Amino acid sequence: MSIRGVAFDLDYTLAVTTKDRDSILADAVATVDGPEISREEYLTAHRNHLTTESRAPIFAELLADNGSDVDPESMATAYRDEIADSIEPLEGVEEFIAELRSRYRVGLLTNGSVLAQRSKIEHLGWEELFDTTLVTGELPAGKPNAAAFEALLDGLGTDASETVYIGDTPLDDIEGATESGLYAIQVLFDGGPDRDRRADAYIDRDRLIRDLPAVLDSLG
Repeated sequence: MSIRGVAFDLDYTLAVTTKDRDSILADAVATVDGPEISREEYLTAHRNHLTTESRAPIFAELLADNGSDVDPESMATAYRDEIADSIEPLEGVEEFIAELRSRYRVGLLTNGSVLAQRSKIEHLGWEELFDTTLVTGELPAGKPNAAAFEALLDGLGTDASETVYIGDTPLDDIEGATESGLYAIQVLFDGGPDRDRRADAYIDRDRLIRDLPAVLDSLG
């Protein structure tokens, strides 16, 4: 069966930040005079709140753990502002997605709260870039749960066996996609996750636009 649907992860796959995420978090914490929070602590709390409206529950958990009385909403806003100030697309990606849409149904599926991820999409100007754009804060479950990928397939109007998902993380993206019956392509970059053997193919992020069409043809 030929490939009819192509979908992407957002963070670290199609969009990157000009500052590392540790610095972004530290600057957001400093803005509201909050307690020191490590990136590892943030990521652990983030996984507990993939279907929320905002990041406030994430920071509420972290602030409670640190015995802080800083307002979680204020910290969520500060972090969202820091991300918006530093996020940028891969060069040429908008034109590339438009070209892909001439051949495939193309989607975006990203983990995170509604306000956090929709604000990134709006900042990038990508509200109309894809055929379907899904944020797990609006879904019953986040990646790697099969419900997230079922929603993606519904949005694309494709079957799992004719759909490719492209992302960087072994758990959320590669395991989530393959366990749901999709093809999975892992995006690789310096400092990113190691290759996951379950992926059907691998592409260096700085070659994504150049190499993806041929990889899609090979899978189809």
